[in-house]
Amino acid sequence: MEKKIPCLDLKGQHQQIKQEVFEAFEKVYENTAFSGGPFVEAFEKKFAEFCGTQYAIGVDNGTSALQLAMLALGIGAGDEVIIPANTFIATAWGVSYTGATPVFVDNDPDTWEIDPAKIEAAITPKTKAVIGVHLYGQPFDIDAVQAICKKHNLFMIEDAAQAQGAQYKGKPIGSFGEMACFSFYPGKNLGACGEAGGLTTNNEAYYKHLLSLRNHGMTVRYYHDEVGFNMRMGGLEGASLSIKLKYLPDWNKRRQEIAKRYQEEIKNDKLKMQARPAGHCSVYHLFVVTTADRDHLMKYLNEKNIFPGLHYPVPCHLQKAYTHLGYKEGDCPNAEYLAAHCLSLPMYAELTDADVDYVIDVLNKY
Repeated sequence: MEKKIPCLDLKGQHQQIKQEVFEAFEKVYENTAFSGGPFVEAFEKKFAEFCGTQYAIGVDNGTSALQLAMLALGIGAGDEVIIPANTFIATAWGVSYTGATPVFVDNDPDTWEIDPAKIEAAITPKTKAVIGVHLYGQPFDIDAVQAICKKHNLFMIEDAAQAQGAQYKGKPIGSFGEMACFSFYPGKNLGACGEAGGLTTNNEAYYKHLLSLRNHGMTVRYYHDEVGFNMRMGGLEGASLSIKLKYLPDWNKRRQEIAKRYQEEIKNDKLKMQARPAGHCSVYHLFVVTTADRDHLMKYLNEKNIFPGLHYPVPCHLQKAYTHLGYKEGDCPNAEYLAAHCLSLPMYAELTDADVDYVIDVLNKY
């Protein structure tokens, strides 16, 4: 096959909506509403409705969303927050930036999500919260994690960076925890034309606090009630997100169709796929498989013009940045296995049926 099939290709998506986005950018330009303002506010309203929440707050990126969530909950130096070892590092940064300590727990060997059975052993008097990650676009076991949080009087936060539009037991994610944190990085299912992030919540006090924190700690201009941050969403990003949000259900549906074909038509016992519990409706931001010899499979696919991704080759607890926490190999064996054996297959709404046919055929011959 001459055509190259990457893990992700954004060109097709942006060609579809180019005219619409450029017209929206012109309106932002005419209004000089480049930082916050009406285009961000319009997106916040639409996104809150999409998630079934009272409030949405746009910020500059998903990492900031996680940091501001911690601060709005009063989490800081001396506190601990439990997170899965298998996640993108930003989940941990959000905790560390406040002076709190991330405490890593292992993932379930089949769903690859945070393992509720490992959480209670990690709770100490310093624990203030648990961040569950909707990994690869699939919701974690919200009921089980929420029950533990209620039992121990802990906050539960959803890291929904990869899961815009996913559902848990028929209800949109983003409305289960104290708040949910989203990334609108360009490569996400809902990605801005630029860097952006957001939070959703049903708590008015958190909402008002987050509005202040993202804007230099101000509720009245030039009156700073606390140490705040410059973490506003840009107007161009807000405008592009409002347009893309209209298309997101169809884009997610196409991802689900591709995932269903992978699940049903790839018949190769050398590959293992993420388990899908009933009621956990994924939007397949990533389609990850594991295999015994990951490097060999990657080389084979590359030779066939298929270029998979790695999400993620080093688990958080073994990252050099967290050496000081004293974790060692063997502490989170499931996360470590996943890191050493995972591969992300091509997954985006613009994959053609012929592309999908080819990927399936190549994998079945491996």
